[in-house]
Amino acid sequence: MLITVTGKQMDVGDSLRGHVDAVTRAIVEKYFGRAIEAHVVFYHEGHLISSDVSVHAGRGLLVQCHGASEDAYAAFDSAADRLDKRLRRYKRRLRNHHKSAREAGDGASEATDYVLAPADDETADDSAGDQPLVIAEMRTSIPRLSVSEAVMRLDLADLPVLLFRNSARGALNLIYRRRDGNVGWIDPDLGAQSRETTARKGS
Repeated sequence: MLITVTGKQMDVGDSLRGHVDAVTRAIVEKYFGRAIEAHVVFYHEGHLISSDVSVHAGRGLLVQCHGASEDAYAAFDSAADRLDKRLRRYKRRLRNHHKSAREAGDGASEATDYVLAPADDETADDSAGDQPLVIAEMRTSIPRLSVSEAVMRLDLADLPVLLFRNSARGALNLIYRRRDGNVGWIDPDLGAQSRETTARKGS
């Protein structure tokens, strides 16, 4: 597994690099037979040093954790502790997920991911033909997952939202992190089926 350690406008010495490499490798190899790569980034955030850990474990599976402290070692150790806890929570499901992914293939759909410029209140045009300014676009994939697998990926990657194709029915679904800490699930097809069932019962 390739592990890269970088600092944004700060120096990362050999001692810290060695500590990060050893701890990250030990944690990841407990749960994955063969992860692809890991990135650890250090940067200043106010009076604290922050550490972001990102592990690409293959088959579109991304694990991300964050830690912050006045000391770089403590910041990384905090992020590494979160990494270990998240992987431990999903240990059995991760193994099953990798097995099923190898047997069935990824089944992901291709899509385009756009980054839009924020609207300027002073110059915003409310006309019907107005289009937002696209400042970046990139190719991405929409994975085919069960709802439980999607929730696992949302949690592991610490994402606010995840669009996926429901493996049970093939429809596009969306899950998101609610403000109350729960996970919301939007399934257009399931909602339509529920309305049809209610209508039939009422007739």
